[in-house]
Amino acid sequence: MDTVTALNKFRQQVEMFVPLNETEWQVLMPLLELIALKKKQNFIEPGMIANHIGLVVKGSVRYFYVKDGEEITNYFSFENEFVSSYKSFLTRQPCSNYIQTLEDTLIVVLNYSNLQLLYANPLIGHKMERFGRLVAEFYLLCYEDRMSSFVTQTPEERYNQLLETGGEVLQRIPQHYIANFLGITPVSLSRIRRRIMKISA
Repeated sequence: MDTVTALNKFRQQVEMFVPLNETEWQVLMPLLELIALKKKQNFIEPGMIANHIGLVVKGSVRYFYVKDGEEITNYFSFENEFVSSYKSFLTRQPCSNYIQTLEDTLIVVLNYSNLQLLYANPLIGHKMERFGRLVAEFYLLCYEDRMSSFVTQTPEERYNQLLETGGEVLQRIPQHYIANFLGITPVSLSRIRRRIMKISA
């Protein structure tokens, strides 16, 4: 994917929250950067302060913690979804989790300092402030949905929801990561997948 296409994908996602005219886009665009990460490369790791908010334009990432030597998956970001350790990014405190690529991945990133410059820019500042607030609200809702799903939904319902979100990308993710995210064993996930395939057949 070329840089122009990747940057335009970022613009499309921003414009889902706030509209940008061409002049405003010309202010934002030079502050963006396209980074390429290999499979299993860390975008974020514990102890780092998250300096970037990014958009996955190709590939996918997994958010996880390590507790007592065991990895605990708590989120995924797929193509055309934003990615960051938001608490660290906003508070400037060190991260406690990993964000790691599941495959070769391209991410368009905006660093914290440049975002502050955009907030202060008289031409685009009000729109970027609104964008920042709406993205934060969006991911707060996603987190709350994730928490409530563990109380109100069965693992099969959570898997179906993940299928709707991840689509074809989900087929490229190792099944044990998905099982870990759902809070079930890989064997249980295999049973769920077989049931869904029978229903779909």
